[in-house]
Amino acid sequence: MNKGKTSSEKSVSTSSRTMSLLSQLEKINLDSVLGEADNARYVTSKILHLVQSQEKTRKEMTSKGSTGIEVILSTLENTKDPQTILNILNILIEVVSVGGGRRAGVLVTKGGTQVLLQLLLTASKDSPPNEELMVLLHTLLAKIGPKDKKIGMKARINGALNISLNLVKQNLQNHKLILPCLQVLRVYSTNSVNAVSLGKNGVVELMFKIIGPFTKKNTSLMKVALDTLAALLKSKTNARRAVDRGYVQVLLTIYVDWHRHDSRHRYMLIRKGVLQCIKSVTNIKLGRKAFIDANGMKILYNTSQECLAVRTLDPLVNTSSLIMRKCFPKNRLPLPTIKSAFQFQLPVIPSSGPVAQLYNLPPDVDDVVDESDDNDDAETESEVETENDDDKDQHFKNDDIETDINKLKPRQELGRPIEELKMYEQFFPELSENFQEYDLVSKEPKPSVPGANLSGPIVVPTAGEEHSAEANQSAKGGALKGNNPLLTEEYNRRPAFLELPKKDNIRDSSLHQQNDQRNLLPSCQCLSQEIVKGLDRISLQNSAKNDQCYGTGGVIKKESKPSLTTLASSKPCGHVSPCGSSLFEGSSVQLGKLCCTGVDSEEEEDSRSSSSGEQVMLEVSDISPVHDCDLYIEMVKNTKSIPEYSEVAYPDYFGHIPPTFKEPILERPYGVQRTKISQDIERLIHQNDIIDRVVYDLDNLSCSVPEEADVLKFNSKFESGNLRKVIQIRKNEYDLILNSDINSNHYHQWFYFEVSGMKTGIGYRFNIINCEKSNSQFNYGMQPLMYSVQEALNSRPCWTRVGTDICYYKNHFSRSSIAAGGQKGKSYYTITFTVTFQHKDDVCYFAYHYPYTYSTLKMHLQKLESMHNPQQIYFRQDVLCETLAGNNCPLVTITAMPESSYYEHICQFRNRPYVFLSARVHPGETNASWVMKGTLEYLMSNNPSAQCLRESYIFKIIPMLNPDGVINGNHRCSLSGEDLNRQWQNPNPDLHPTIYHAKGLLQYLAAIKRLPVVYCDYHGHSRKKNVFMYGCSIKETMWHTNVNASSCDLMEDPGYRALPKILSQTAPAFCMGSCSFVVEKSKESTARVVVWREIGVQRSYTMESTLCGCDQGKYKGLQIGTRELEEMGAKFCVGLLRLKRMASPWEYNLPSSLLDIENELIESSCKVTSPTTYVLDEDEPRFLEEVDYSAESNDDQDIELADNAGDYEATNQEDGLSDSDSTRILLS
Repeated sequence: MNKGKTSSEKSVSTSSRTMSLLSQLEKINLDSVLGEADNARYVTSKILHLVQSQEKTRKEMTSKGSTGIEVILSTLENTKDPQTILNILNILIEVVSVGGGRRAGVLVTKGGTQVLLQLLLTASKDSPPNEELMVLLHTLLAKIGPKDKKIGMKARINGALNISLNLVKQNLQNHKLILPCLQVLRVYSTNSVNAVSLGKNGVVELMFKIIGPFTKKNTSLMKVALDTLAALLKSKTNARRAVDRGYVQVLLTIYVDWHRHDSRHRYMLIRKGVLQCIKSVTNIKLGRKAFIDANGMKILYNTSQECLAVRTLDPLVNTSSLIMRKCFPKNRLPLPTIKSAFQFQLPVIPSSGPVAQLYNLPPDVDDVVDESDDNDDAETESEVETENDDDKDQHFKNDDIETDINKLKPRQELGRPIEELKMYEQFFPELSENFQEYDLVSKEPKPSVPGANLSGPIVVPTAGEEHSAEANQSAKGGALKGNNPLLTEEYNRRPAFLELPKKDNIRDSSLHQQNDQRNLLPSCQCLSQEIVKGLDRISLQNSAKNDQCYGTGGVIKKESKPSLTTLASSKPCGHVSPCGSSLFEGSSVQLGKLCCTGVDSEEEEDSRSSSSGEQVMLEVSDISPVHDCDLYIEMVKNTKSIPEYSEVAYPDYFGHIPPTFKEPILERPYGVQRTKISQDIERLIHQNDIIDRVVYDLDNLSCSVPEEADVLKFNSKFESGNLRKVIQIRKNEYDLILNSDINSNHYHQWFYFEVSGMKTGIGYRFNIINCEKSNSQFNYGMQPLMYSVQEALNSRPCWTRVGTDICYYKNHFSRSSIAAGGQKGKSYYTITFTVTFQHKDDVCYFAYHYPYTYSTLKMHLQKLESMHNPQQIYFRQDVLCETLAGNNCPLVTITAMPESSYYEHICQFRNRPYVFLSARVHPGETNASWVMKGTLEYLMSNNPSAQCLRESYIFKIIPMLNPDGVINGNHRCSLSGEDLNRQWQNPNPDLHPTIYHAKGLLQYLAAIKRLPVVYCDYHGHSRKKNVFMYGCSIKETMWHTNVNASSCDLMEDPGYRALPKILSQTAPAFCMGSCSFVVEKSKESTARVVVWREIGVQRSYTMESTLCGCDQGKYKGLQIGTRELEEMGAKFCVGLLRLKRMASPWEYNLPSSLLDIENELIESSCKVTSPTTYVLDEDEPRFLEEVDYSAESNDDQDIELADNAGDYEATNQEDGLSDSDSTRILLS
C-alpha cells in the first residue's frame, strides 16, 4: 500500500513539476526583463532533464489541450541566449524521437517548422556558424519534415534552402555535421521545384563526391547520401544532368563493387540505395538509353541471378527486376495492324467514338508503329510545383458516382411512339391467347408425386449431386413414352422438333424442315477406330451461303433452307494434320455418337483400371439432356461467321461433362512472376538463343506450318475461336497474339484455340502477350481451361483447369497512341502458363473460360422445345431480330399452360407478372451463358417448384444478346466494334439491333402497364470472386457520396435488396458482401441503369459470375465450374419463387417477416473506385485486390499510375508498407 501511495505521489509531483516549470517559462516570455536569460536557461535545463528521464513528461507536453509546445516554441522564438536555444532544441528532439509521427505532427501544427527555419536563417549569418546548433537544428528538421508537406515551399520562401547545401559543401569531412544536413536535403528534395533549384546549385555532383569510390567507412553517411540522391534524381532535370555527366555508368560501377565486396550481405541498404538511384534516373528515356549503353541490363541480370539463392536479398532482386523491365526496349506487336484480322463493313458508320476514329484514319497511318510515341517529351516539360496536395480532400471520393438526385430519380419514359411499339405485340401472344384449340390438362387436382405427370428429361442442375446415367435414362425414357405420344422414338434418338399447336406462330421454320429430313440414329452407334484416327476435325463443306440483310428498325424474320451437306471420313493416315485441309474424303458417312472404340490400346487399359464402375459408352445423356452432337452440326450450318468458318471444334461437338473431382484455386508459388520476367529479360541479353519463328498467322494465310516433330501446331478457325498469331520463342515456348474485336483495335482477353503435335513429359510455356486489362484473376489462383480429345475418346469429355507457373504481368509490348485513345506508352499484359500434356500427339483446346457458342445455344433451345410437355409448359421460341451478320437473335417465352380454357384459368394465365432475363451481351463472358443454361433447364424441368414458378410468372428471355460477337470470337463488342452494354440509352436499329429491340420489348411492356417485376442481365466478372449483383438505389448512391446529408430523409422502397439477400441465403456461390447498389455515371447507358431509370423496373440487376472461383461459402477455395454456374442459374429461379412468396405470404402460409430487409438497408461493403479507362471500361467497380506488378515498367508513369491508383497506391498506404516491403510483395 505504501509503495503504491509513494508511486502515486511521485507521479503527481512530476506532473505538477513539469507544469510549474512551463508556467515559469511562460512568465519569463511575458516579462522580457533583462537578466531573465539565466532563469530561462535554468528552467529549460530542468525541463530537458525531465523530458530525458520521464516518458510521461514527453506525453504530457504533446497531449491534447496542453500548451507545452506553444510555450517552448515561443521561448525559442524570443530568446537570444545560445544555451537556452540548445536546451529547447534538445527538448524538442526528445519529444519527437519517440511516439511515432503524431508528436512530430503536433509540433508542425503549432508552427514549429517556421520557427526552426527562421532560427536556421539567423544562425547561418554567424561566421563561423555554431556547429552544435546546426546539428541540432537539422536533426529536428529532418524529424518533423516528413510530417510537413509544405516544408519545401517554406524553406524556399524563407531562403533557407541553400543553407544546408552550403554547409555540406564547406564541411565535407565533418561527417557529424553533414549527416543531418543530408537528411534535411532529402526532405527538401521530395518537392520537385526544390530538387531543380538544388540541382542548379550543384547538389547532384556533390552527392556523387560523397558516395564516390567504394569504401566501407562512414556507411551511415553513404546510406543517407544515396537516399538523398535517389530523391533528387526523381526530378527529370536532375536526371538529365546525371546522364550528361556519365553518372549512370558510375552508379553501375558502385553497385558492382558493393555486390562483390559485401559477401556477408551486411550492407544491403546501401546496395538498395544505389539501385534506387538507378531506378530514379531511368525514369527518363535518356537514362534508359544510358543504362542500356552501359550494359546495365546484363549487369543487373547477372547480379540478381547471384542474389536469388539468398532470400533476404529479395528486395535487391525485385528492384533490379523493376529497373530491367522499365529499361527493356518497348516493342510494337509483330502485326501489320492491331485492328482485327477480320473485316466487316458496317451499314452505318457512327458519327463519333472509337469506331468512327478507326474508320476516319488515313489509309497510310500505321496503327502499330507510331513514331511520335518514341519522342521523349522531357525536353519540353516543366517541373510542376506540387506543394498544395495536402489542400485536396484526402478522403475517398469517387467522381463517377452520380450525385444529382434529379438524374437519379427514375423517370419512366417510353422513348418511342406507342404506334411504333405495337410492332412488338406479336411477341406477346400469351396476352391474347384463348387456348380453345389446345389439348389442356383437365381441372383435376395436380398429382402430388413429383414428376408423375410431367414429361421431359430435364434434370435440375445441382452442383452438389451426381445422378447415375442409367437412372436418368430410364426415368427420362419412361416420361417420354408415357406422357408424350409425339415422342415415340427411343430417347437415344433425336426427338422430333415440337411446336405448340397454334396456327399463327411466328417462328423460323427451317429447323423443323431440316429435322424432318434427317434420319434418326441410335446414340450407341460408334465410329470405327479408323474413322476416329482420321477424325482430325469435324468439317463443314460447301455450307449454304445466304446473303446478309440488315434490319432498319423493324423486326426481321429470315427463313432459309440451306442444302444439307454430308460428312465423309478419310482413311487412316500416319500423320494427323491439324489444319483440316482434306477431311472426311472417301465414303459418305453419318456421324453417330462417339464412344471409346477409338482409343489406343494402352488407353483402354487405363480406362478399365481407373474405375470398374465407370460407364464405358459416351452417350448424350451422360453429357447433358440437351446436348446432341448431330444436331449441333445442323445448327452450325446456319451460323454465319465473318471468316466463314468451315470447321467445328471438338469440344463443341462432343459436349462437356463437369469433372467429378474438385478443382481448388491454385496456390501461387513464391517468385513465379519474377522468374518469368527474368526469362523475358534473357531474350534481350541472349538474343541468339531466340528462335523467333512464326508458326501460325491469320494475316498470312500462306504461312507454312513447320513439319518438324518438335513444333506445336495451332488453329482457331472455328466458332468462337480467337488466336491471331503464334511465334515460337524457344524450343518449348510460344508467344501468342489474340485478335482484336471486329471493327476495333483492342479488347484482347478471350482466347479459344487448338494445339496439336505435342510430346509428353515436356513443359510447354504459352505467353499470351497482348492482353489489356490491368489485372486478372490469373494472379489469384485462376487457371486456364483445357480440353483433351484423347481424354474425350476415353469417355472423359470435359474441360479441366490446367497450368502451372501462372501469372499476369505488364510486358514490354506497348500500344501506339492511336490505339490507346491518344495516350502514350500504354503497355500490354502477358498471361503466361505452362502445361505438360498427358498424351502424345493429342489434340487439345485451350480457353479463357468454358466455351459456349451460338450454335450450342441454338441446339439447346431446340432440344428443350422438342422435349417439353406442351400440355404443361408454355414454351415459345421467336426470332427477335437479325444481327448485322444475319444471325437470328432468339427470344424465349416460358410459363405454365393454363389448367383449362375456362375463363378464370385464362385470366390467371394472362395476368401473371413478367420476369425479363438476358445474357451474353459480352461474348467473352461465357459463364453468363452457363448460368442462363441452368436457368432455362430449371424452368423446363419437372421439379414441382419449377412448375410453381411457371404458374407464378411469365418469363421473357433473350439468352444471347450478342450472337455475332460470340460467333466471331470477340471479347466485348459486337460487329459494330462497340460495347452493346453501353448502347441502351440510344440504341441504333442498324448498328445495335438486338439492344434496340430488347429495349423495345421492355418499352412495350411499360406502355401496356405490364412492367416486369424483375429484370436481370447475366454477366461474368474477370477480377472478382464469387457471384454477386449490381442493382440501383438512390439512397445508397447518395450515401456513398457523403455530399448530401438530406439523403437520409429520402423515402425508398428497399425491395431492391430482397432478391440478392434471398440468393445469399440459398445459392452457395453468391456473396451479398460483393453486391453494390450504387449508380455510377459511367454506367448510365447500361441495361441495368436504363431499365431502372427509363423503364421503371425497381429490381433491375446485373448478376456477375466469377471467372475464377469462390472465397466464401460452400465452394470456398474452389475454382468455379459449369456445374456450379448452372446451379447458380437454377438457384436464381428458386430465389424468384421465394420473392413471390415474400410478396404474397398469405398465399403460401409463410410469415411476412421472412426477410428483414429494412434493418440491412445500408450494409454493402463494396467500395466503388474510379471508373476504368477508355480501353478497359467495365461493368464493375475497380478491382481492389493487391496487384502483383509495378506500374513503373511503363514509359509514361503518371498516366499509368493515375489509371491504376486504386490498384497500387491504396494498398501500400493502407498496409503501411515501406518501399522495400511493398516491392518485395509486388514481385513475389
